[in-house]
Amino acid sequence: MPIILLTSVTLMRRISSAGPGISRRATQHKTRVGLCQCKRQQSSLHQQQQSARTPTVQSLFAGIREGNRGSLSRGITLVESTRSDHREQARELVAACVREPQQKRAMRIGLTGTPGVGKSTFIEAFGMMLVGRGHRVSVMAVDPSSKRSGGSVLGDKTRMQRLSVADGAYVRPSPSRGTLGGVARNTLDSIILAEAGGYDVCLVETVGVGQSETMVSEMVDMFVLLMQPGSGDELQGVKRGIMELADLVVINKADGPLALPARQTRMDIMNALHLMVPRRSTWTPKAIRASATTGHNLDRIWDTVQRYFAMLDTTGQWDVLRTEQQQKWMWREVTSLLLGALERNPKTKEYSRTLEAEVSAGRLPPTVAAEQIVAAFLSSFEPSPSIK
Repeated sequence: MPIILLTSVTLMRRISSAGPGISRRATQHKTRVGLCQCKRQQSSLHQQQQSARTPTVQSLFAGIREGNRGSLSRGITLVESTRSDHREQARELVAACVREPQQKRAMRIGLTGTPGVGKSTFIEAFGMMLVGRGHRVSVMAVDPSSKRSGGSVLGDKTRMQRLSVADGAYVRPSPSRGTLGGVARNTLDSIILAEAGGYDVCLVETVGVGQSETMVSEMVDMFVLLMQPGSGDELQGVKRGIMELADLVVINKADGPLALPARQTRMDIMNALHLMVPRRSTWTPKAIRASATTGHNLDRIWDTVQRYFAMLDTTGQWDVLRTEQQQKWMWREVTSLLLGALERNPKTKEYSRTLEAEVSAGRLPPTVAAEQIVAAFLSSFEPSPSIK
């Protein structure tokens, strides 16, 4: 170090004697080098401080098992992160929760419905009733993400003010990030973390009824469809696939002037259900009028839910259902990972731009272009003929 310092000082003296212009430029260069070194040191120190503050997977798992809300929130944030280092930690955390599950299996209940049906209001009233009966309730509320900005409102905590602060309840809004099916890509992992935290009732609120909202039924044990009275064409607006997947239909807002129309709506729904093949041969879907505002029939809904899960338990269908859930979501994750790898592949990315231009000009059908993109992606993994 002394030799280097002496050389630098000698060099600066020679540059100074060479002229004021050269001396000024050398001084500016030395200042810039010093600033860069200072910034690198500050960045390294900041990363060390961040690493010290970031909890380990083991500490997060321990906090979740102890029922700590902060640990559960940090765990779900880790699961939802797209950073590669976070994804690795998230896999370890979810795997630990799967390996050491709670003794009591949680009830996974999905809820969907048309916009304005009162999903959040119903979930808060229903959840508060369950908390009052000694249950621990988690709510995974998925909000739609903007296709233009990518942002989400995430206002479910605002709509569930009592439940979000109640002891024994946990409300987590998450953005859908463009994922079809009414749920976010990592919703199932979030459910697994909540179950590890001792929440015995896991409610999943979807973004609303749509063409592909049936995905939520593949991650929950019971599928509940919320509808509202007084709309004669509502059954036409709801997809037939949703009705066929419903284990329970709740006609919400059945109070005041809507009490009488709710009766007619229930009759229409029951007639429609009789024309459909039930999802399970051991269970006939029910239709119940209820009011989240007055609490009417909330206890009856809970009794129906308990009878449904008792049926799953006694017939052994619960174990089969959970196995199917894991398998289906494994392949959905495979599809998502493959799509991400395809988009990041440099060879495919460059080739895709060419094909996009051909499709835009009408010289190539989209289906043919898609096949060529996939073929190019797969060929990028084939070994070279010269390699044996």
